[in-house]
Amino acid sequence: MTEQYSIGQTGKPWGQEEKHQWLLKQTKKRDYFEDIVPAINALNAHFKVEQYGVLKYDSLYPVYALKSTPWCADLPVVLVTGGVHGYETSGVLGALAFAKKHTHTYQGKFNLVVLPCISPWGYETINRWNPLAVDPNRSFYSQSPAAESGLAMDYVNSCRERIILHIDLHETTDTDNTEFRPALAARDGKANHNWNIPDGFYLVGHSQKPEAELQRHIINTVKKVTHIAEADENNALIGVPVEQFGVINYDATKLGLCMGMTEAPYVTTTEVYPDSPNTTPQNCIDGQVASIEGAVSYLESIM
Repeated sequence: MTEQYSIGQTGKPWGQEEKHQWLLKQTKKRDYFEDIVPAINALNAHFKVEQYGVLKYDSLYPVYALKSTPWCADLPVVLVTGGVHGYETSGVLGALAFAKKHTHTYQGKFNLVVLPCISPWGYETINRWNPLAVDPNRSFYSQSPAAESGLAMDYVNSCRERIILHIDLHETTDTDNTEFRPALAARDGKANHNWNIPDGFYLVGHSQKPEAELQRHIINTVKKVTHIAEADENNALIGVPVEQFGVINYDATKLGLCMGMTEAPYVTTTEVYPDSPNTTPQNCIDGQVASIEGAVSYLESIM
């Protein structure tokens, strides 16, 4: 319930004072400029590294994209996004690992655009929100309240019409229940209702364009690398009915999710469970890479 959280009053949404109290509790736990920026720049021999904006918080955080080089204007675009929730580590590292592994694999077939760490402050503080207590992955819409989302959308709009696939890399963690969902309920003045954390990899498709065969192909690829989450006793994952093994659907556009920000016909969000006793950090990264590979191989099979 909301009263279990340390900030705010039961049933009363946060104001600026409560949001400030929350921000004061956040501490830097790792370094974007030491961990991620060098890994991005190390790929500049094979990709065009573009800074698409700066997040202006207590520190300035430049944000970067990787683009295929050579860029072929007549080819469809595969968009990969990671770190929309900065605390979801394998999303960031998986996007970078995919780019490193496939610098030349898809030349002549697809252009690649990779935004590996959309929320660097969230990466450093291991947070779902940005410093304003706004969730970037509920903010992909016009006049976004999250600068992370707005900058990414502005950048992606330059090649929006050519994007055929968008895959957004995420994790579901134990802290979703211990910290982030209770904080969300307190912020909004609502009762908190935790969900069962799925043990394993799963996908969230877009209910407006679910593309069941794409999702199935990704699951079949990923299960060679890491285990797929089983549905709970209600045949659901995170409280949402299962559409097929390892797949649920959200209306991404209505919810302001990252995977809903383009007109791409093929979209999905990945979810890895890094707290599982049956996985490792590297296995989670490998699962993210496999999910992108599975999605692209599906496109190759139908084109």
